[in-house]
Amino acid sequence: MKSVIFLSLFLLAIQYACTSQPAPAKAGELTWHTDLAKARELSDATKKPIFGFFTGSDWCGWCHKLEANVFDKAAFITWANKNVILLELDFPRRKKLPAELVQQNQGLQQAFQVRGYPTIWIFTISEDPATQNLNLNALGSLGYPSGSEIGKEEVKFLNDADLILANGKN
Repeated sequence: MKSVIFLSLFLLAIQYACTSQPAPAKAGELTWHTDLAKARELSDATKKPIFGFFTGSDWCGWCHKLEANVFDKAAFITWANKNVILLELDFPRRKKLPAELVQQNQGLQQAFQVRGYPTIWIFTISEDPATQNLNLNALGSLGYPSGSEIGKEEVKFLNDADLILANGKN
């Protein structure tokens, strides 16, 4: 219970601390947000869940492979723009991130118990009207689509992601 309250207060504080606003996506492009508060705002407005991509952008080879073999594919771009709000949660080794962003990303890493990269969590955020605490509602997680046909990794990934979304609507 203490961790839920801590996480709720932490998320509320981050909501006011981060202020990045990327340009809207053009057709055939993805918009990756780094600010949880902005992703939550868009998620609430569109009723789409958040697609949290935990990555090591400047060192994680499997993250780069996931981006090239799944995220850069037209099928994923179409799917993502239709179904989710993209949130990149970066843990670089050489690049320095703003302190607020580091704190936000570490808080979410701890909340979802992320131990390896790449990890994707699809989730929503709800607010308890009585306490105004924020709650993470995890729908499911994904990683690199192992066992998929080479050159068709996005097919398995999207099938798995669609299963998570379908189960989350129940």
